[in-house]
Amino acid sequence: MVNASYHKNSAEETDEVLAEKSRNDEFAYANLVERYEKKLMRYIMRIGIFSKEDAEEILQEVFIKAYENIEDFDFRLKFSSWIYRIAHNEAVSRIRHDASRNILSQDEFDEVADKIVDETSFEEHIDKKILTEEVRAIIRAMDQKYRDVIILRFLENKEYQEISDILKKPPGTVATLLNRAKEKLKKEVASHPTLSSLWNH
Repeated sequence: MVNASYHKNSAEETDEVLAEKSRNDEFAYANLVERYEKKLMRYIMRIGIFSKEDAEEILQEVFIKAYENIEDFDFRLKFSSWIYRIAHNEAVSRIRHDASRNILSQDEFDEVADKIVDETSFEEHIDKKILTEEVRAIIRAMDQKYRDVIILRFLENKEYQEISDILKKPPGTVATLLNRAKEKLKKEVASHPTLSSLWNH
């Protein structure tokens, strides 16, 4: 991994300014690596259950590709959206080479479950621990397009516009995918033999 060496006042410079400087200054790019290394490592691990070695290899490829293509960065977008998209593409590409790879760890399923519960007000009807077990199974069975938006929205806390930029989907499509994912969850919970009575209580 590139070792970051900060410029004077680099902490006050925006990602976009550092990206522009990176076209002629490798130290500016090293500062971006320092800012995003932990975030992207976490994101890659959330997209797929990778070994630490595999995740580090993917992350290395992300930073290499970003540096090689820095001239193509569109300054109308947030730098975070641009590099998250590269990370998304690299991780998904690796996942497709191993179709049996699980998506999300148990702890992260629990985190997603709690956040979806809060947003949909299910906690008024259903015990969170029971629902969490259901959410874990439902998310595991979801199509990649639903998992992508769930991870970015509920784990990475991205706003709709940034999810749109990362996935290259219109904001309206992102909203639709999230709504469909939550509707699928609601239907599964409502149809569960144990939970249906609680849902209708």
